Amino acid sequence: MFKCSTSNPASASRQSRRQFIRHVGSAVALGAVVSPFAASHAAQSQHAAAQKTLVGSNSYGWSQYAQRDKKQFDVGEIISALRDTGYDYLEANLNVAQPEENGKFAEQLKAKGLQPVSLYTGARVHEAAKAGEAVARILAAAKVCQQAGFQVISCNVDPIGREKTDEELKTQAAAISELGEGLNALGMKLGIHHHMPEMASHAREFHYNFDHSKPAVVGFCYDVHWVWKGGVMPMDALAQYGDRVVTWHLRQSRDGVWWEDLDTGDVDYDAVAKYAKAHHLPRRFTVELAIEGGTRITRSVVENHRLSREFVRRVFEAPGKA
Repeated sequence: MFKCSTSNPASASRQSRRQFIRHVGSAVALGAVVSPFAASHAAQSQHAAAQKTLVGSNSYGWSQYAQRDKKQFDVGEIISALRDTGYDYLEANLNVAQPEENGKFAEQLKAKGLQPVSLYTGARVHEAAKAGEAVARILAAAKVCQQAGFQVISCNVDPIGREKTDEELKTQAAAISELGEGLNALGMKLGIHHHMPEMASHAREFHYNFDHSKPAVVGFCYDVHWVWKGGVMPMDALAQYGDRVVTWHLRQSRDGVWWEDLDTGDVDYDAVAKYAKAHHLPRRFTVELAIEGGTRITRSVVENHRLSREFVRRVFEAPGKA
């Protein structure tokens, strides 16, 4: 499905999401546990209950398949494939350097029957002298995104190769709160995402980001598998931070190795789905298939996304799952 290029397939499993954002982001832009929620969440829950379920895909895994298969990363063909397999949106990377390109990406989605829903970004916001500027740049881009119809900015704050100090985490928490307030003012939501660096030392940074911010301001892009991989059980995360969920990332593994499609495995998605439905959590589900060293690939990227879409329909959308 992709046009040929000279990329090295051996590098696919080693390419980090941050490398992907740097090297492919511009092309994308162009192209059951029960816990009482806070009172402020009640109105959000009522709204979410009436929300249509939206199912999308993140562009990162598509880039890995393209590298693996020595094919060009073609956003237009990805959008067509997602439309044809029953998806509602593609989540790409927020273009902070060229905000107007986010609007062009929204038009590209709409032209093929998909919706602008969410965009993904990093943010270096632990340094007091630079955090304000980083927040301002994201908010400037978000103004274009809001006008184009996007609802959520998912943000994974940048790691720095070591654990952040208490002072750095304090600066970071203030910055993401400022970002969340700014997005709220635009009618958008912030969802904080996490990878492994934030899960070190019993998920110290993961918890700090939420424990030092307000749920209505700093939401949760709940990447269920990364949180599980980091040592926090999915239902425990929901019990603590379920009232913050604004969007989801869904991936599966078996015996700790990423599986080629979203299916049964290490993460009990049946329990997660029941909780999400019972608590009327927002229903923006982003399938994020990705490849690592031990991932066994037996089908095409399109077929794996088709099967994953069926899994979401069966587990998260089927009647009687509450």
